[in-house]
Amino acid sequence: MKLPKGKAKKAYVSRMFTGLSGNYDLVNSICSLSIDRTWRIAAVKALGTCADGRVLDFCAGTLPLSLALLKRGRGTVAAIDISEGMLRTGIQRFHGKFDPERVAPVCGDGESLPLKDEVCDGAMVAFGIRNLADLDRGFLELIRVMRSGARLVILEFSRPKNPLFASTYRLYLKWILVPVGTLLTGDRDAYRYLIRSIEAFPPPGDVAARLARAGFKHISVTSLTGGIVTLYTAEKV
Repeated sequence: MKLPKGKAKKAYVSRMFTGLSGNYDLVNSICSLSIDRTWRIAAVKALGTCADGRVLDFCAGTLPLSLALLKRGRGTVAAIDISEGMLRTGIQRFHGKFDPERVAPVCGDGESLPLKDEVCDGAMVAFGIRNLADLDRGFLELIRVMRSGARLVILEFSRPKNPLFASTYRLYLKWILVPVGTLLTGDRDAYRYLIRSIEAFPPPGDVAARLARAGFKHISVTSLTGGIVTLYTAEKV
């Protein structure tokens, strides 16, 4: 499938994730063999002491990263996502123990955040920047709302460098992820979009360069699980 661009991509992403919200987390857990949980734990650890302040969960989805932070940090979370359906499903993940004093879900555009300047002690993103219509604009918004000294942590899919593993991973995406995702959600196009968005997303070095252009410093890039996921950290100085 051809990836949508600009406003069309925003509309598509919002509509797609709202439709997937019911079984989205189940598909992720099954297809990743629950490794996605370890990735999120690593992201929260990478936030360091920033996890004890006010943290932005950017492109928060069903709030799995917010939940991981609340289990391990003492901070509060502003959870922003373009899909209200995903946020509503995420609130249900708390099993009646949702605490509005610690998590504030807000439906909003990641490229025009409904937050004032320099209000966040940290920011985190799990598999969301790939879905932005304008990645550079998203990075500028992130640095705008972060205080001096705040840390940004990003988890995003990437392409393995090892040729053999890369070939195996592509087969897994096509013949396991797409069929399982389609079976559980009924939306084949959504998982075809996932594959195309991974293929089209810039390599880690390019992402790091874009973070630097946005004004971030102390940027680091760490490959996880053979390179299928990359963990980025950066700071606003």
